[in-house]
Amino acid sequence: MNEAIDNDLDVLLREQFEGPVPDGGFCAAVVDRLPARRRRTIWPMAAGTFAGVAACWFSLSSAPITYAGWQDWLSGEPSASAIALFASMLSMAILAMGWTVAEAGERYDQPSGRIA
Repeated sequence: MNEAIDNDLDVLLREQFEGPVPDGGFCAAVVDRLPARRRRTIWPMAAGTFAGVAACWFSLSSAPITYAGWQDWLSGEPSASAIALFASMLSMAILAMGWTVAEAGERYDQPSGRIA
């Protein structure tokens, strides 16, 4: 439909019905009969995290800047490679945190904290 028809229908419906339509407890009964949410298992996330760390370590282990960054970091000398290594690890952690917060924000009802 178009905007003009939608607006006319909204006006007609608002003139006819002054409040919510009583359902005699139907909605509450349906919500009470819904099955509980299944719990998520942790092993796929742990396996994926381990696989990601292993893949990153394998791909970066042959790069000389990674080795130099670790050596400088462990010796306490702030070098360009150590700072680059630290900045990349920090940015990945912040991105993961932001993704987690975004996903959690979509799943939870903010005022009550219940799963939506």
